[in-house]
Amino acid sequence: MSVRFVAESRLPTPFGEFMMHGFEESGTGKEHLALTMGDLSQGGPVLARVHSECLTGDALFSMRCDCGPQLEAAMRKIAAEGRGVILYLRQEGRGIGLMNKVRAYHLQDEGRDTVEANEELGFEADLRKYDMCKVMLDHLGVSQLKLMTNNPRKVDALTKQGIDVVERQQHQTGQNPHNEKYLTTKVWKLGHLLETA
Repeated sequence: MSVRFVAESRLPTPFGEFMMHGFEESGTGKEHLALTMGDLSQGGPVLARVHSECLTGDALFSMRCDCGPQLEAAMRKIAAEGRGVILYLRQEGRGIGLMNKVRAYHLQDEGRDTVEANEELGFEADLRKYDMCKVMLDHLGVSQLKLMTNNPRKVDALTKQGIDVVERQQHQTGQNPHNEKYLTTKVWKLGHLLETA
């Protein structure tokens, strides 16, 4: 995959000021962002989150998932440390896209879990790719990560891309009665390392 850097700008947020770096995939035109704070090229492993876009959770405050709280918690942790990176990848609904996510939500309303819904629509449980991450991190001068994630498959995928994940940090937040089944499914069917009731 060919990914090119496009531009960067300041991004003031309630948690502190980040720099926002834009990247674009050639061929697909898909756009991704990196949010950074501090000097990433010095000082050892960088606190990081690789976050796949979730419009419903990140922007519409959906309680059906834990995505929005995870993004906010990552921004707060990086701001507290004064140094870190968030790769914000445009792969909605674990890669199925926004309209198919709405269709999957409808199936979940009828009783399917998140994996069953994706599969009933003809998709694999998780179609996300991480091959753009190495190019983005290389551009930013980042060689080692302290990765905030509950997903060991993500650690494996990044490692296979040649990214040195020196530490996995538990990143559990946002549990509520509306996402209890969703989180349980992530544990039992997708291998996420979460404490569930």
